[in-house]
Amino acid sequence: MFDLDRWQEIFSSIRSNVLRTVLSGFTVALGLFIFIVLFGIGKGLQNAFTEGFARDAQNLITIVTGKTTIAYNGLQSDRQVTMNNDDYDFLVNVDKEKVGSSTPRYTTNLLVKYGKESGNYQINGAEPEEQIIENRKMLEGRYLSPTDMERKQNVAVIGRMVQRDLIKNGSPVGKELNINGTMFKVVGVFSDDGGDWDERHITVPISTLQQMKKGSDTVSTNFIAYNENLSPEEAIKYGDQLKERLKSRKNVAPDDENGVRVWNNAKNMNDTFTFMAVLTAIVGFIGMGTLLAGIIGISNIMVYIVKERTKEIGVRKAIGAKPGSIVALIVQESVVITVISGFVGVGIGVLTLNLIGDSLEEYFIKSPSVGLGTIFMAFIALIFSRINCRICARISCVKN
Repeated sequence: MFDLDRWQEIFSSIRSNVLRTVLSGFTVALGLFIFIVLFGIGKGLQNAFTEGFARDAQNLITIVTGKTTIAYNGLQSDRQVTMNNDDYDFLVNVDKEKVGSSTPRYTTNLLVKYGKESGNYQINGAEPEEQIIENRKMLEGRYLSPTDMERKQNVAVIGRMVQRDLIKNGSPVGKELNINGTMFKVVGVFSDDGGDWDERHITVPISTLQQMKKGSDTVSTNFIAYNENLSPEEAIKYGDQLKERLKSRKNVAPDDENGVRVWNNAKNMNDTFTFMAVLTAIVGFIGMGTLLAGIIGISNIMVYIVKERTKEIGVRKAIGAKPGSIVALIVQESVVITVISGFVGVGIGVLTLNLIGDSLEEYFIKSPSVGLGTIFMAFIALIFSRINCRICARISCVKN
């Protein structure tokens, strides 16, 4: 129940002991401030590492071929290994339940013209899921569709920089590009986190591009995003199995590292997960240490406050005040100071993180922030540390 007299006593005590109140509140505010800034910077490091893997699918396996370096099965070394559509189908279907998104890609550089503008661009023949693999965002229009693939349509999706270079005015969707003498209708424009280089690419149906190349079924690269339910260890093993199976299929020696090459993001992600786990543990340890130091500081201040108020407590007991009411008064005053100073510490901490923003991005700290849940738990820990100090007050009450 709200007791007006008790609240008047609390605020009277605070006004009468400004220095004691400020020092007590400063300990709480400083503890929360340091805790929030530390955790925020830790989150900023996590954001930077996450973004580092966001250019393409984080669960990506990339498969390419080259020239063999070892003679094998009666075949000479220095033999060019090429992949085709059947190899892509084999790789995707051999462990289909482990595959998320995937696409083959046939890459070539061709002259592209639009009106009086022209330039050489990388043309990628691919399937619709390339958009997921490359983590591309549509700015206008659409990406490739299964119908485009089936009908071998002359349609193209262009990067933002291609639009800037060639089609300077108006929407490019619906306009036609001359790609190596063949007209392609632009159906969409994309942006790519990979930057200007990736945004100077043009994607067309792989079936169309292969047909332009005299009916070739050659594939330059196979992209397979493994199922996200796989653990990093399982994904690494899956990538190694794909490499071994393709080597066997193409008669490449098992120890030939050039004939078939595989890049598996799971290996990088595994190292990153380990690093982030260690980093989180370190930041958490420092943050909790800071919070614990604040709690100890609060406890020491509470002991001092109770000793300082020994005479006051004695007078209260002499006029009939019960020990429980005395303890409740002291604890309530402490909670009020903790809550007010806690809000100050939280406010300054959050403001500091907002001011930092992306200014530390060159140090791999991006958008530092702290979740409300973390702030709430730290706040509650400090408040309960105040409440637990009632033991000190109770001891003093008994002695006096």
